[in-house]
Amino acid sequence: MKFLVKKEDLYNGIKIVERATSMKALQPVLLNILIETIDNATIKLVATDLDLTVIAYVNAQVEEEGKITLPSKTLNEIVSKLGDKLITFDMNNDETTVNITCQNSKFDIIGISANEFPPEFSNIEVNEEDCFEIALKPFVKAVRQAGFAAAGYETSNLLSGIVCDITGNTLEIASTDGNRLARVREKIENNENKNSQLIIPSKTLNEFIKMSAFLDDESIKLYTEKTKLIIKTNTTTTVSRLLEGQFPKYNQLIPAESPKTAIINVAQMISALDRVSIMVNDKTSIVKLDFSENNLKLTADTPDSGKSEENLDIDYKSEDLTIAFNYKYVLEALKNIEADEVKFGLNTSLSATVLKPNSEEDFVCLIMPVQIR
Repeated sequence: MKFLVKKEDLYNGIKIVERATSMKALQPVLLNILIETIDNATIKLVATDLDLTVIAYVNAQVEEEGKITLPSKTLNEIVSKLGDKLITFDMNNDETTVNITCQNSKFDIIGISANEFPPEFSNIEVNEEDCFEIALKPFVKAVRQAGFAAAGYETSNLLSGIVCDITGNTLEIASTDGNRLARVREKIENNENKNSQLIIPSKTLNEFIKMSAFLDDESIKLYTEKTKLIIKTNTTTTVSRLLEGQFPKYNQLIPAESPKTAIINVAQMISALDRVSIMVNDKTSIVKLDFSENNLKLTADTPDSGKSEENLDIDYKSEDLTIAFNYKYVLEALKNIEADEVKFGLNTSLSATVLKPNSEEDFVCLIMPVQIR
């Protein structure tokens, strides 16, 4: 195997696939990236942890065909530090060592035979009929806004998934961990009027968001095949298993109206929470919110450390209300609201609070309060 490749093209390809390499691999080859020549102008990079597989196609001048797997971490470090000239990869006859040269730099990197890489993950076939085409930017925006509320990633936990619901020309993304819920709706073009609801592992979509920074595509294609999801762009393929089961009927949990409402400047609220939270108890992360006429007082109190307090001018006309939250949940919701002002929908000190942008954007976050003792 021998090929020449531009540093930027190769580096972007490595950054796209490297996150799919296994962190604690039972098989050493899963710590590596498979590099394979496709034709005289293309190489393929593949990484997998057996749950998530990512493939990237990179332009290259291929002189000799072949394939090998190389350590992801070492390969990334080498390529990132090379100059901006063409990089040459030349595999030795033993088919386990590759010479990497660029100007005056030379590295010999020892890999593992490509024959040890799981073959079912290196070639992915798709059924063109089971395809949804979605504009990339609205999809990434929706996942970023509504995917943060998913439970910590566990292979068997349905709440560690993100719901992707396509109905007509509406894309709905939602997630919940039982303490909070986030949902966003985006308008899309669904020319074939296909409908589908998928529960996608949060890890898959979070990694795809990071990958998207390296993509120039206008749209992506989603393929489903039994319990598998394939996300295709012009230069990448992402393969993930789907989660199976009945996701909670989250829309039924969102109240249509709230008895009390407060309108608050998002940037000011984020800054106030950042400051007040310095004094929270690390085990509980509780910040208390006292709503009174046109005023919000935020307080945090840790017996061993001290107390913090801050007042904000807000738009609030209802009766006084004291409510407490894990401040991290509120902060994450605020950072995902793309508006200058947020509307807090309140009821009682133990009722779920609804956060919505005070704008036309269709974003909702529901947060359960913490009982004040």
